[in-house]
Amino acid sequence: MHVVRNKKKLIARVRRVRGQVEAVERALLEDEGCEAVVRTIVAARGAISALAAEVLCEHIEEHLGARRVPADERAAAATELAQILRRFLG
Repeated sequence: MHVVRNKKKLIARVRRVRGQVEAVERALLEDEGCEAVVRTIVAARGAISALAAEVLCEHIEEHLGARRVPADERAAAATELAQILRRFLG
């Protein structure tokens, strides 16, 4: 639910990611040097990482940190988070 609640903020981040990826494409199409291409790739990776961090942090705060969430639901959310982190970092 927190993803829906923060949809505008997340969509703005997705648009930044799109802009960064388009910059990588432009750098390649314009035959920019290796350093410039790598720099744009790093920026795109940073934008993706920032988007993932935003969603993951909201997940932690909403599903693991909230006292109103029952222990069994928190345990399930922790397991889900561990699986997500394995995919993201693996």
